[in-house]
Amino acid sequence: MLGANQTQILKYSNSGEISGDYERVVGYLSAAIWKNAAQKKGAADFGLSDEDKKVLHQIVRDTIEGKCLKKPPKAYDISPTLKELRGAFVTLHKHGQLRGCIGHIVAHFPLAETISRMATAAAFEDPRFPPVTAEELKDLEIEISVLTPFQKISNVEEIQVGVHGIYMKKGFHSGLLLPQVATEYKWDRKTFLEQTCRKAGLPGDAWKAQDMEIYVFSADIF
Repeated sequence: MLGANQTQILKYSNSGEISGDYERVVGYLSAAIWKNAAQKKGAADFGLSDEDKKVLHQIVRDTIEGKCLKKPPKAYDISPTLKELRGAFVTLHKHGQLRGCIGHIVAHFPLAETISRMATAAAFEDPRFPPVTAEELKDLEIEISVLTPFQKISNVEEIQVGVHGIYMKKGFHSGLLLPQVATEYKWDRKTFLEQTCRKAGLPGDAWKAQDMEIYVFSADIF
C-alpha cells in the first residue's frame, strides 16, 4: 500500500495446526496495513499497540507499588511484541520534577522484563535520589522510552534534535541523553552535544575529540 507507515499482524498460523505435521508446513498470515498521518517523520515505531503501552505502564506502577507495599508480583497478558529483546528507560517525575531515570541501552531481556527491572532501578536505585516511598506513589508520573539500536555517526550534522538521542563514549567515560531531554530544555545541537559530554563526566567540548565515539538513536516515548 503506497504511503503506508504502520502495520499490525492480526493472526499467524500454519498447516501443521490442522494436519499435525510440523516438519513441512505452509504458513498463513493476516495483517493490517495503514497510513498514520499523525506519525512524526523520524520517530521510532516498534509496532507497540496502545494495549502494549498500557500494559507496560501498569507493569511500572505495579512493580514500584509492590516493592513499597510488599505486595506479590502480578501476572500480565504479554503480547509477542513485549517478549522481544529491547533496550528501554523508565523515567519518573513527581510534580513535574525528575524523581528517577534508569535504563538498559542494550537489549538483554524481553521488553516487559526490561521495563520491570528499570522500574525498580528508577524508583529505588537511582543514586541521585532517595528511594521512592509509599506516600509518593499517588504523585508519580511515568514515562517509558523504548530505544532503537544505536547508530554510530561520523558527522554531528547527522544529529536531528527532537528525533535523536545521543550516546557518547571516550575511554572509560560514557554518557547518554534521551531525545526528549533536548526538546524539553529547548537545546540546539551544540548544547545537546555539550550536555551529553558533561553527562559522561567530560568537558563540554569533548565531543570534538578525534577518539570520541558518538552514536544516535530514536525512541518510542509514551
